[in-house]
Amino acid sequence: MRPVALDWSVENCTIARAMEILGERWTLVVLREVFNGVRRFDDMRVRTNVPRQVLTNRLATLVDRGVLRREPYREPGARLRHEYRLTAMGMDLWPVLVAVLGWGDRYLADPDGSPLVVRHADCDGPVRAVLRCADGHDVTELREIRPAPGPGARRRTD
Repeated sequence: MRPVALDWSVENCTIARAMEILGERWTLVVLREVFNGVRRFDDMRVRTNVPRQVLTNRLATLVDRGVLRREPYREPGARLRHEYRLTAMGMDLWPVLVAVLGWGDRYLADPDGSPLVVRHADCDGPVRAVLRCADGHDVTELREIRPAPGPGARRRTD
């Protein structure tokens, strides 16, 4: 049986576009640190062990693509430097990181468990990613999800 998805093009796929920004190994690690409140280059480098040039490149890409913004600061007696803050676009990645964390905890955690948990500020309960349709139904059976062409889909011409 031929998949229906073969009838529509994926040339303008937003997953592919997102992965152009997020798909490199160190990018989500850098974002993890910014979400954890680590905003300065040297602190990120020490905490993650990302090579200096790689970290420079990842931060530049995230700034250029609108995920982070650079904010100037100056320690007394030191030169002007910058720290990295999330933009609205960057904040919208929080559920993605929560989902990746949950997947990693389920399949890749050490026997002692994950070194990171995310909690709701109001009640301290653990936060997890949940799938819900636009009509408000929680999707508990993943096989109930089906991809379909969206409004920007184009029919394949080949």
